[in-house]
Amino acid sequence: MTQPVETTNNQSILVVDDNVDAALTLSMLLRLKKYTVQTAYSGQQALQMAEAQRPQVVLLDISMPGLDGYDTCRLLRQQPAGDELLIIALTGYGQEEDRQRTRTAGFNGHLVKPVELDVLLKTMTTLQQDWQKQQRE
Repeated sequence: MTQPVETTNNQSILVVDDNVDAALTLSMLLRLKKYTVQTAYSGQQALQMAEAQRPQVVLLDISMPGLDGYDTCRLLRQQPAGDELLIIALTGYGQEEDRQRTRTAGFNGHLVKPVELDVLLKTMTTLQQDWQKQQRE
């Protein structure tokens, strides 16, 4: 169920959430901001889509049946170019131990739902700038 869109923004984002309404809503909002967006509704589907589509950013829910967000993140990192992905957890879990667990799993960032679109976009920009800076060092 992918919905690619012609866009002037050259960033590709994969939204992953088993809550179909939440995934579709976030995808729609990102498309309005001119991002190219793919949507997956399970960890397994996300792995397949990431390998085929090679997104630059993955917005990943943690609590999903089957393959949860932690395991999905670890497996994404093992894919070719997986170390180049910007992976941000979008979750209802907001305690410090939750944030530590996402860092350990390989996430670049952790945002607690519901998250405002402007906060999400700012976080994506900041994390990408930090990553690019590290690559130059």
